[in-house]
Amino acid sequence: MAEHFRALIVDDDAEMRQSLAVLLERSDWVVDAVGSAQVALSRIVATAPDVVLSDVRMPGMSGLELLDEMSRRPAPPLVLISAHGDIPMAVDAIQNGAYSFLEKPFEPRRLLTVLKHAAEQHRLSDMTKRMREQLVSLSGLDRVLLGSDLRVAELKAEAVDLALSDAPVLITGETGTGKELVARALHRLGPRRDKEFVALNCATLAPDRVEEQMFGTAETLLGSFRKADGGTLFLDEVAACPIPVQIKLLRAMETGVIQPVGTDAEIQTDVRIVAATNEDLAPLVDAGLFRADFLFRLNAFELRLPRLIDRGDDIVMLYEHFVSQFCETYEISPIEITSEDAAALLAHGWPGNVRELRHVAERRVLAARRGGGSVAEALRTDDLIDDVPATLREAVARFEKTLISQAISNHGGRMDAVAEALGIGRRTLNDKIVKLGLEKSKLLE
Repeated sequence: MAEHFRALIVDDDAEMRQSLAVLLERSDWVVDAVGSAQVALSRIVATAPDVVLSDVRMPGMSGLELLDEMSRRPAPPLVLISAHGDIPMAVDAIQNGAYSFLEKPFEPRRLLTVLKHAAEQHRLSDMTKRMREQLVSLSGLDRVLLGSDLRVAELKAEAVDLALSDAPVLITGETGTGKELVARALHRLGPRRDKEFVALNCATLAPDRVEEQMFGTAETLLGSFRKADGGTLFLDEVAACPIPVQIKLLRAMETGVIQPVGTDAEIQTDVRIVAATNEDLAPLVDAGLFRADFLFRLNAFELRLPRLIDRGDDIVMLYEHFVSQFCETYEISPIEITSEDAAALLAHGWPGNVRELRHVAERRVLAARRGGGSVAEALRTDDLIDDVPATLREAVARFEKTLISQAISNHGGRMDAVAEALGIGRRTLNDKIVKLGLEKSKLLE
């Protein structure tokens, strides 16, 4: 048997309050009735009504003021009643979030119908919210995107919606914000969860074997696209994807058809593409290093992960969460955060985002295991390695920049000789010079 609906009645007129309570109780409602809006606000959390029924004109706080207060927090729908109501007041109430507005004297059946619909909508909304929270928990999103920041809450809700779609998603954000973890959560939340999630880092692909690694070969190699058939293919650092492969990927995304290297055979696949980048792709499009049509195909939807520095008080909360995890892992007593620790956390710039914070928390716990340590000391360890690239791609780019710069200087700017010395084609050399931001004239000064 379904649980009875619950109503909170708010009216300063004792007789009206009693009359409304009797009407609802005879219709199997569970009723709580109070004489003022101030009391009602304190009872909403305790009684968890499905709907609030309130008079408009009351001493102290009016029904409209009660509506305004309820809009500032999670609350059930509010139905307003008044003997002094008029059309402008009703319009204003609805625009400000009231579920409905009834003018006294009202017809009892209409009142009961309005209240029932409001209660049903509230329960449906509440059930949907609980299901979302359960999905988020099961997918690991609440661990990936832990925090109370409004942007994080909106991001989790958007991720749940996108997980149910087959449309491509582009995840953007700085290094360390958790792009691959979010991509995996999207896969686990969606209908493809029972199929493969294949992660492919475009920055680490061998230049002469990119197509083989993505599309496979006629005989020996299956390729990431076919491995992910029926599931999700995650293209990490997609900005590094070569233009020729972008063209073939675009065709594969549009038609589902791929062509393994060394064969004319075409194979039909069913793959959802989720891509990620820590770069702004628009300038790469302008520079001719990234195809505009490929970008438009990739970012049918975009999830932009916030920087840790923009998440305010979440920094301290996340730190405490990680410290608690590492205390359990390393089997030591909980560590209390001091005011100095909090100040150090909030003053830091967090270029490595959540990944860096996790490392700081682990170093703090390891130091405590040895009987000392502080957040400031854990942060100083990062200061010593600030010049170390955060990702393999950044390290490769720095190495390439140094190598190409030296070759240009050694060969006096003769680009054919530079390309030959580096073992790459002239066109590839030109692309790298543009992408790495090298200025030939300055290197030859």
